[in-house]
Amino acid sequence: MNNSISSYVPGARLSGPRFHGLDTLRSLAIVAVIVFHLLDFGGDHTLPAWLEPIAAYGWMGVDLFFVLSGYLIGSQLLKPYAAGQKPALWGFYLNRFYRILPAYLVVLAAYYWIPKWPEFDGLAPAWKYLTFTYNLFIPPDPRTFSHVWSLCVEEHFYLMLPLIVLVLMRRPAAYKAAAVISGIVLFGIAIRGFFVFHTLQPLERAGDSWSNLYMTRIYYPTYSRLDGLVAGVGLAAIRIFRPVWWQRIARRGHALTLAAIGLVALTVWLTHDRYASATGVAAVGDIVGFPILALGLVCLVASSISNHGLLSRWKIPGAQLIATLAYTLYLTSKALIHIVDLCFPQLHEASMGGRLAVYAVFCLITAGTLHLCVERPFLWLRDRGVQTRVRLPVEVR
Repeated sequence: MNNSISSYVPGARLSGPRFHGLDTLRSLAIVAVIVFHLLDFGGDHTLPAWLEPIAAYGWMGVDLFFVLSGYLIGSQLLKPYAAGQKPALWGFYLNRFYRILPAYLVVLAAYYWIPKWPEFDGLAPAWKYLTFTYNLFIPPDPRTFSHVWSLCVEEHFYLMLPLIVLVLMRRPAAYKAAAVISGIVLFGIAIRGFFVFHTLQPLERAGDSWSNLYMTRIYYPTYSRLDGLVAGVGLAAIRIFRPVWWQRIARRGHALTLAAIGLVALTVWLTHDRYASATGVAAVGDIVGFPILALGLVCLVASSISNHGLLSRWKIPGAQLIATLAYTLYLTSKALIHIVDLCFPQLHEASMGGRLAVYAVFCLITAGTLHLCVERPFLWLRDRGVQTRVRLPVEVR
């Protein structure tokens, strides 16, 4: 296939070099999320003491996924314009269909067909999962398949971003893109502030519990979690349309890494008390923590694709495999925590290292099976369809 065509067709395999830094970040993100779930649902002493403080902030792995998705999907949509073309919207949506739905529907069916395990008990109505609106209509105690909330956010992003890009690129201007990105970030800050001041703080003053409301009003909904996605799109736009800016940024790979560490550390400080307080530092973290974290993570992503960044130079063994399985790991790992505990109760008497090793083996086997038997065949069908659509115009000409 002609490289110039394949590089700009949604769903086609890019012919350019693979960024090892992105593989590293994607694998880091999914491992952080899995470890967070182990701590969150296994309780204290589930992990070695040295790992528990890290696991407590494993939720940031989801935000890293958002930044990576924003960058990769933004690049896919914006590259055609740089080549004087327009992205095929139907091809883009079809690509997302093949990429997301098959494995997701198989796992969702398993949740409904295997109701006897605790993780599968108390599912929300199926329409919430099938319409990707679960994160907008959260049940009172969101635990069963609750991690699907982040997939809902991404699906809403996949739906809306091509339409926004289509409108903005009719008369493209940097200030318009900056205004849209800034508007989305400010809207998120405003709505989080509203819920902090008008919902959480009154409940705290009255002595009532508000942690579930924090999750359902601030943490899960799409309108509150777009910071990382738009940050990633902004990075993609700079790299594609402002190559001089990008060259200046890319030359500072080490500085970007240091900036990322500083901003993530600031987020850790701002959010360390988010479940216990809705005032003071915690309130500031609730309101502006997500955009600060997004800025730090987008610096990390920029460093990972810069020739001067450490992550771009190091190919970590196993990172590409974990990155390839990241989606199927995301879908299955939380349920496997419960299944392994129920099927192997003797693990509670085993060492922590042995228990974690068993979890890791079962997670990788399940995710690998789902990838090979479901995800990969549908990706092959997707790529075959893309090749057919690309060849025809070339042959006609």
